[in-house]
Amino acid sequence: MPIVVNLDVMLARRKMQSKELAEKLGITPVNLSILKTGKAKGVRFDTLEAICKILDCQPGDILEYVEK
Repeated sequence: MPIVVNLDVMLARRKMQSKELAEKLGITPVNLSILKTGKAKGVRFDTLEAICKILDCQPGDILEYVEK
């Protein structure tokens, strides 16, 4: 898929564990893992907004387009 999810990179930069982010987002760690690994079919804008707010970043820090 040409859209790469760099959520693990942002978590490392913020020194936050996935479990902590999932708790703050109000989603299960399994659902966060699906998003982190790029297996999600989509992401809701309100979820993306919450991630950006918690990690103090921009959507482009998390999502990246990479041409094949």
